[in-house]
Amino acid sequence: MPELDVNEIIALIRKEDPRFDRQAYAFVRDGLEHTVKELKKRDSARAKVSRHVTGRELAEGLRDYALEQYGPLARTVLNAWGVSETIHFGDIVYNFIEYNVFSKTDSDKREDFADVFSFEEAFDAPFRPRARRLPIPSVAETE
Repeated sequence: MPELDVNEIIALIRKEDPRFDRQAYAFVRDGLEHTVKELKKRDSARAKVSRHVTGRELAEGLRDYALEQYGPLARTVLNAWGVSETIHFGDIVYNFIEYNVFSKTDSDKREDFADVFSFEEAFDAPFRPRARRLPIPSVAETE
């Protein structure tokens, strides 16, 4: 039997679990690659050994990737795909694991993705206007 490509696997996954848009799966797959590259850059001073990406690291990498790709629209885009909290990243990852697209270690759990960060703080707060303080008038200016 020929191997299925990732798009065919995503279609199969979505038949069983239609909560997330196919683009959410593509985003997580691409975001994993982005996260691995960023971790390698960060860890390059230590060792060039391939290592496993934890659920927390992946969630944080996906946050950074979403901000890089979609800026202030990141939360809106993810929400449109059915992703509104970090546990949803875990749900997508574990759907991929069930189809052998991703792998896991014995210590990995879906719950590793739970409450890693708030979508509001991660995707909205960086774009809120900062309150400007008006200068306090000097005594001479008030007379």
